Amino acid sequence: MSTILEVRGVSKRFGGLVAVSDVSFSIDEGEILGLIGPNGAGKTTLFNVVNGVYRANQGTITFAGKDITRCSPDQVVHLGLARTHQIVKPLNDLTLLDNVTVGACFGREYLDMAAARKVASEVLQRVGLERTDMMARSLTIAGKKRLEIARALAAKPKLLLLDEVLAGLNPTEVASMIALVRKIRDGGVSVLMIEHLMQAIMSLSDRIVVLNLGRKLAEGKPDEVVHNSGVVEAYLGFPDAVHKLTLTNKLTWRK
Repeated sequence: MSTILEVRGVSKRFGGLVAVSDVSFSIDEGEILGLIGPNGAGKTTLFNVVNGVYRANQGTITFAGKDITRCSPDQVVHLGLARTHQIVKPLNDLTLLDNVTVGACFGREYLDMAAARKVASEVLQRVGLERTDMMARSLTIAGKKRLEIARALAAKPKLLLLDEVLAGLNPTEVASMIALVRKIRDGGVSVLMIEHLMQAIMSLSDRIVVLNLGRKLAEGKPDEVVHNSGVVEAYLGFPDAVHKLTLTNKLTWRK
């Protein structure tokens, strides 16, 4: 199995604030990698560095064998790396089909309108949004998150970055979204996802990377990470709590 994304020694500063400090990890083709950590840990900043919104102050990012450290977001998406955003902002006055057509046109070069609409229609079916003529404003939160994913998938990515796609969903919607993420991976798209819903991210991910205060705190399989004493201390504030934890429902971030 080959590596599709390699992040090495990446740091990002905003003036005197170090948001991400010397972070390294990699993702293999066909893998779901979970990125977890408390609010302010640097997760979304790291996403923004990977997809070109921010320039890293230090380190390198390699995607599909190409150095993308200094690439812009449009260059990155054309290479096959797409993302969703934590706060979904569909084009409310356009239909679902038009929303995803925009994603197809932006994400792929030299795609005419007829071809873009065909791609958009196929992707909407893939994510379970069948009423393609519905206005985006009519969607529920769960529907808007699926639309956000559809817009990213319309670019035909090799790697998809998902930023809290489970936030704000009820248990039934969470289960359905988990199934969709697995379906995306099974369709040949690797996934890097930020999530605070621990039960879901632990069950979905092949591996987990934990950030805390901008630094990588731990990395490993879910059952390894959940019993890492450093992770437990960051979560709960005292290291001897590890024996009280279970993988499915005891691990939550301190507020």
